[in-house]
Amino acid sequence: MTRTRRWLFGSVAAVYLAIVVGVLTTSWLVQLDWQLMLFKPYKQWPEVHAFLDYFVVLGQRGPTALAVLAWLGWCAWRRRTLHPLMVLGVSLLLLNLSVGAAKLGMGRMGPHYATEIGSNEMWLGGDIFPSGHTANAVVTWGILAYLASTPRARRIASVISAIVALGVGLTTVYLGTHWISDVFLGWTAGLLVLLALPWFEPLMARAEAFLMTAWDRLRSRGLEPAPSPLAARVSIIQRPVPAQGGGTPQPLPEMAAVGAAARPDGWPHHPARPHTARHERTPVSPAGQRRPPHTERGSAARTRSAGSSG
Repeated sequence: MTRTRRWLFGSVAAVYLAIVVGVLTTSWLVQLDWQLMLFKPYKQWPEVHAFLDYFVVLGQRGPTALAVLAWLGWCAWRRRTLHPLMVLGVSLLLLNLSVGAAKLGMGRMGPHYATEIGSNEMWLGGDIFPSGHTANAVVTWGILAYLASTPRARRIASVISAIVALGVGLTTVYLGTHWISDVFLGWTAGLLVLLALPWFEPLMARAEAFLMTAWDRLRSRGLEPAPSPLAARVSIIQRPVPAQGGGTPQPLPEMAAVGAAARPDGWPHHPARPHTARHERTPVSPAGQRRPPHTERGSAARTRSAGSSG
């Protein structure tokens, strides 16, 4: 938070307080409200009514928040940071708390529900002071200028967001849904939220670091390879092997079955197995298959031998 930004924050807060006092005391500001309301701008220029019905959506919280969320989500993915999303979340939270509390606390009625000409319509259970559409337009589109990466982009985004916020506020007056003082207070309320964001940057940085660390841990657990069954049954041992030419023995990795007894020299020792003599083994064909004994062949040979002897 620089000195200039602190000075701007204090100035805007003073204007905010002055507007509230002007409405509470039924000053010239309330008279201006009634003059514009009785002028009925929507009847003076009905040809732009259809266009402004759609244009005012740029200040509606749901559609604008989704649009800006999609853009900032792409920026966060490209930059590999959660900072844009953190700024959007904190700004919308501050906006809802500050503007919502003011709306419910002062309870002002709108032009369409006014009860007495010239009154300030305060404390009657309304919820239009300050204008939520106007404040939301200032904050939602102003975030794009706040997060701009270059001075040129910041200037362009600031001009665009100012035009949109100005147009949305005046459109609500044209449609008769807000007093002009509601719009004035909505502009200042949105500016206060944008000017207060640097105070929350350290908190957002800590939250981002915590979330990124937790995400990295989850990814490392999910990508950790499962142990191989062969690796679970086989262990690596090393034995010294004399180098050729009488050099220093070099270690050579060998595979030894787990559970085999190891000799003092490091070689695995398997239990002795019985060996059969050569004449006791079953003959093996060239293809590697064992042939069954041929009893018919042996009986024919004995018959030929008996006939020759007779």
